[in-house]
Amino acid sequence: MVSSKPGLLKKTLPNKANTKSPLIRWALIICIFLFGSSLIATTTLAKTISGKLNIGNFHQQILQHPGKSAAYVLERGEEALLARAWLADHAQKSIEVQYFIWSSDNIGTLATESLLRAADRGVNVRVIVDDLLIDAPDKTLLALAKHPNIGIRIYNPKHSVGTPFHKRVINLLTDFRGFNQRMHDKVFIVDNDFAITGGRNMADEYFDFDHEYNFRDRDVLLLGSAVKKMRDSFERFWLNPISIPAEELYDGIGIMQKHVVVDDQTVQNIYKELHHYAQSPENFEPEIRQSIQNIPNQFKQLSHTLIWGDIDVINDMPGKNDNKFSLGGGSRSATALANLLKQAKSQIIIQSPYLILPHKAKVLFRDLIKQGIKIQISTNSLASTDNLQAFSGYRSQRKSLLKTGVDIYEFKPNAANQQQLMQRYQQLKHKKPKFALHAKTIVIDSKIAYIGTFNLDPRSINLNTETGVIIHNEKLAKQVEAAIRQDMLPDNSWNARLDDPDSHSSLIKRSRTLFWQLMPINPLL
Repeated sequence: MVSSKPGLLKKTLPNKANTKSPLIRWALIICIFLFGSSLIATTTLAKTISGKLNIGNFHQQILQHPGKSAAYVLERGEEALLARAWLADHAQKSIEVQYFIWSSDNIGTLATESLLRAADRGVNVRVIVDDLLIDAPDKTLLALAKHPNIGIRIYNPKHSVGTPFHKRVINLLTDFRGFNQRMHDKVFIVDNDFAITGGRNMADEYFDFDHEYNFRDRDVLLLGSAVKKMRDSFERFWLNPISIPAEELYDGIGIMQKHVVVDDQTVQNIYKELHHYAQSPENFEPEIRQSIQNIPNQFKQLSHTLIWGDIDVINDMPGKNDNKFSLGGGSRSATALANLLKQAKSQIIIQSPYLILPHKAKVLFRDLIKQGIKIQISTNSLASTDNLQAFSGYRSQRKSLLKTGVDIYEFKPNAANQQQLMQRYQQLKHKKPKFALHAKTIVIDSKIAYIGTFNLDPRSINLNTETGVIIHNEKLAKQVEAAIRQDMLPDNSWNARLDDPDSHSSLIKRSRTLFWQLMPINPLL
C-alpha cells in the first residue's frame, strides 16, 4: 500500500500483474487473469473540498426519507475519486472498505494515508482486501494493522500475504477451486450512512490518472437504507473465517508461513513516511492541482441532485457457493440478475468489459429474444481489452451470439468520448492513452438499473463474490442508459455485426488470442 514511486500521475504501469512476483504472474496464467474491477482517495482532494459541503445536509435528507435510499451515479473518474476523498475526510465514526485490488501506485498510497489520517483522529477503520492482487510491503501492511483504530483482514490468503513461494504452489495444486475463489466486491462505507460501490478498484487507471491506460468505469454513491444492507454484507465477510487478520498471517513458525515483525519505531516511521508522501508538493503535477481546484465547484451541487427511491442490494456470501471441488455452483448475485433480466418487457441494455456466456445464460438470452425483447451489449474490443484470456472466450462465441439476435458494440481504445469523460484529457492527449471499458451495468426497459461489480462471465457467476445495487427509478435508469448508448456510438465503438473490430489489432495480438481460444479455460474466465 506504500509506494516509493515519486510524483502523482507520473508514468504508471496499467498491468497489475507487472507488480507481482514471477510466481504470481505464472499462477495468474495458469488460473487465468482474475478480473479486477476503488477505495478512498487523495489527501489533497479531501483537504480542498473540506468545508465546501455540509455533511449535515446529507443527514437531513436521510431523515426526510425513512426506509428509502438515494443514488448518484459517478461516471467520471475524477468525480468518483472526489466523492471518496470527501467522505473519508468527513467520516465521524467508521469507515469500512472492501476491495479486490489495492495498488501501491500513487492513488493507492494516498488512499492508504487518508485511512491512516482518519484513524488518527479516532475513526474506526476496517479493511478487507482480496489476497490475490494486494500490492503492499509486508512490514507496511503489518504496521497499519497495528494501529489501534485500524483492522485489516485478508480474504482467502492463498497467494500473497504471509504466503511463501512453496506454499503458493501447494495451494494451487491441492485446492484449485479455493485458489481461484476470490472476493471481487468493491465497497466503501462511511458512518453506516454513505456508501460507494461499482467497478472501480483503487489504482490510478480507474480514476483517469494513468498516462498510458485508463478505464471507462461507473460507480454509484448511496445514502439511506441501502447502505445498512451493504454494511450487513461487510460484517458477514469480516466475521467469516475465510477473512484472516493480517497480523495472524505473519506470526507463523516454520516454513509454511512468513515470519515478519515490526517494532514500535518501525511502525511510527512507516506512518511518517505515508504522511510525508501525501504532503509533498513534488507528488503533484501542476495540471493536477488545477483540476483539484476546479472539481469542488461541480461537486457541491450533489446534495441537490440525489435521486431517492427503492434500491435493492444484491451480494454473494463469503466463499461464493458450497462447491468444494468443481468450478461451478452459481450464486445469489447470478440468480438475482437472471430474475432481473426476466422482468424485461421490451429491451435490455448491458455494459460489461468481459462477455463470456455460460450455457444457461445463452439459453436465457435466446428465450428473451424469442419473446421480442431487444438485447444490446457494450463490451471491449480486442484493441481495447486489458485481458486477452477473457476476450478469447468472447471471441469464440461472438458469431453464435450475433446469430441469436444480440447486438454487440465493441469499445474503441481511442473512443471519442474519452475527451468528455476524462477531465484531464487535454493534458494527456499527446500521450494518446488507451481507453478500455470496465463498467458493469444493466438497464431494463429504461426503468430499472443495476450498477455493481458483476461481469458477464463464468467467474462472476460461479467463482468471484460480487455486489451491486438494483435501482428502481426511471429517471436514473434513463440517465445511465443514455451514457451507455453514448458509448455505443460509431465514434466510440465498432458494431460487431457490421464492422470487423479485430482488424484494428495487430496480427501478434490476434494470434495470441487464438492461442487462448484453443485452451480449455472457459470455466476460469
